[in-house]
Amino acid sequence: MTNHWIDLKNSDCILIMGSNAAENHPISFKWVTKAQEKGAKVIHVDPRFTRTSAKSDIYAPLRSGSDIAFLGGLINYILSNDLAFKEYVLNATNASFIVGSDFDFKDGMFSGFDEATHKYDKSKWKFALDEKGVPQRDMTLQNPRCVYQLLKKHYSRYSVKNAVDMTGTPEDKLLEVYKTYAATNKPDRAGTVMYAMGWTQHTVGVQNIRSMSIVQMLLGNMGVAGGGVNALRGESNVQGSTDQALLFHIIPGYMPTPTTAQPAIADYLKLVAPVSNDPKSMNWKKHYPKYAVSLIKSFYKNAEPAVGYDWMPKLDAGQNASWLVLFDEMLKGKFKGFFAWGMNPAVSGANSNKTREGLTKLDWLVNVNIFDNETGSFWQGPGMDPKKIKTEVFMLPCSVSVEKEGSITNSGRWMQWRQQGPKPLGDSRPDGEIMFELAQKVRELYKKEGGVFPEPVLGLNWEDMGGEHGFDVHKTAKLINGYYLKDVEVKQPDGSMKVFKAGTQVAAFPALRDDGSTCSGNWIYCGSYVDSDPAKGNRSAKRSKEQTPAQAAVGLFPNWSWSWPVNRRVIYNRASVDATGKPYAPQKPILAWNGKGWDIDVVDGGGNPGTVHPFIMQQHGMAALYGPGLNDGPFPEYYEPLDCPVSEHPYSKVLHNPTALTFKGEKRAVCDPRFPFVCTTYRVTEHWQTGLMTRYQPWLLEAEPQMFCEMSEELAQLRGIKNGEKVWLENERGKLWAIAIVTKRFKPFIVQGNIVHEVGIPWHFGWRFPKDGGDSANLLSPSVGDPNTGIPETKAFMVNVSKAKKA
Repeated sequence: MTNHWIDLKNSDCILIMGSNAAENHPISFKWVTKAQEKGAKVIHVDPRFTRTSAKSDIYAPLRSGSDIAFLGGLINYILSNDLAFKEYVLNATNASFIVGSDFDFKDGMFSGFDEATHKYDKSKWKFALDEKGVPQRDMTLQNPRCVYQLLKKHYSRYSVKNAVDMTGTPEDKLLEVYKTYAATNKPDRAGTVMYAMGWTQHTVGVQNIRSMSIVQMLLGNMGVAGGGVNALRGESNVQGSTDQALLFHIIPGYMPTPTTAQPAIADYLKLVAPVSNDPKSMNWKKHYPKYAVSLIKSFYKNAEPAVGYDWMPKLDAGQNASWLVLFDEMLKGKFKGFFAWGMNPAVSGANSNKTREGLTKLDWLVNVNIFDNETGSFWQGPGMDPKKIKTEVFMLPCSVSVEKEGSITNSGRWMQWRQQGPKPLGDSRPDGEIMFELAQKVRELYKKEGGVFPEPVLGLNWEDMGGEHGFDVHKTAKLINGYYLKDVEVKQPDGSMKVFKAGTQVAAFPALRDDGSTCSGNWIYCGSYVDSDPAKGNRSAKRSKEQTPAQAAVGLFPNWSWSWPVNRRVIYNRASVDATGKPYAPQKPILAWNGKGWDIDVVDGGGNPGTVHPFIMQQHGMAALYGPGLNDGPFPEYYEPLDCPVSEHPYSKVLHNPTALTFKGEKRAVCDPRFPFVCTTYRVTEHWQTGLMTRYQPWLLEAEPQMFCEMSEELAQLRGIKNGEKVWLENERGKLWAIAIVTKRFKPFIVQGNIVHEVGIPWHFGWRFPKDGGDSANLLSPSVGDPNTGIPETKAFMVNVSKAKKA
């Protein structure tokens, strides 16, 4: 989330798309309702009429997988009707930048595509630079090579007719959404978007979100109260786990993972530090060398930075180690062992039969969880013969969240400290303790027996995460913040010198250094734990509702918990003011210049008004209408899901994303009469994730006892299915049974003049419990993914639905 949960109340229009927020993020609707009570319009765009739809002012149905047709049409509507907030677009986005002559787009393909690798050469998409190395600009926005004109040209194909034809959204509903949302283009109005897995789990997932980001930039809705692009996370600490580099391609603080293409530290520091010659661009990533060196020192505090970098694990150049690739490699026998830590991939993984088969190729599997699950017991699941499976399974019981002390970081980037409640039951332990003890045992073995490349293992800084009594959550939090490793003398603003003693906590990330004198486990969290005394230093434990009248007007609550970065509550808040520091929306300002300094929120980037471009993390300081860093193009382009009910679309002759993550042998159902229906997966209120914690609760299981398939009355009549009857869903990947729920919530779509039916199934069930509960929805979903993230396309695929024969 660029903003935060409470800020939803400041919005004039809330678009909920790719999410069923009222059911799956119900507390968010407290703030959505507050916005409604003040006159805000709430729009829900979804394949199914849900509880969110029922709470909305406008509901528009949409076929799963056609989001870019819908959003591209909105971009075209804004541009063709001259509805952009021009001052914002000119001064806060790269609309005026001139794109180099190598960039081109023809019939669904951008320039630089390599047919052999199915990848683009992104150097073809660079900006044209002047003699100083600054992007050339046309402040009139008339140059045909400027981003604004290229954007208009690109989306001129995205007509209302084309959007209606591909999405199945009725034209009157489509135009009502466009008109209502585009009305947030006024300086004193703001619109926000709430999205979740319905946008991300596609082969164009990142570009779905990019499409809405472009809308927000055109309307001036980024960096303002009631604006932003806000991801709704499915767990209380998904944001925190991502910040700490749960994903393979980043290290803590969203810096790229080193690869063998950067063999020495100098190579890596050059990679992570972009250069901008624009004097108004803060180009904040130029500081990444300080953060990278401080991170290395947090890992290996007794080694020189260059040596510590040599010890760091590195990806092979070009290596993809995302979820789908891992299990594809596992199926090929490339792994000896696997830790399934707090996960249930035998249920949650796309193409679950493939995932489960991959687990049979392991020598050993360690299942770290609160209960046994389908992953730990995969060897006795459907279609498995234990006599033929070599995998040895170990179970390590871990504590539930309330049995652990530590921080979580919510979707709005608020880091909040939790105290321990009850003690862990039985032999279960907190995850940190399990990891710490495992590490100590591995170190003991290395000391006793030796081994290949022992230095990174023996040199790792475990003492700052625990001691003789085991893992220490406060020591770890202090290390993540960072401290001085040496006495450091720093010049102060008044010209005096101040010495920071070794062992002193670093106050904020601007103080981190690249000479090895500071360490920090994550630069964006530097400032969260600033004193060795928890009562003084642990800012995430703050619980004061105190705020100034201006802060209270928008609900910033700066003394409740701590928000990264530097307790800023709205990212890119400089975009909310004009060149003099005057708020565009004076009735709900989040930033204002008082003549000497900035009031209300913590200003993004510092400096006086008009001296700094507002989007400080971008190389050239401007929000990216044109984004040349993504793997599938600088503008979002429409492509169908790899399983789809159409053989062509009106935007180009290219049916599927040419850069999508695919695997040899993966079958596609394109207009396949055997599998005529679109299927999507979703959550229900009564169950949680793969159901591990909820399927065992009698009162929740009573409410949602079995796998079900939700379908329209029209489809049920077509297939002779009655409500409550058992049905089979199947495709090339698998087959599962479900109980039919015949409902008005789904309606048939008219796509290119043809009737297209869609069904929906929840993904919370697995074979292990209850006995007659059904199996995983992901037996049917394809192992294909987004080219930027690798996230699977589990929200749109093709199936057949048939009535089960009675025994």
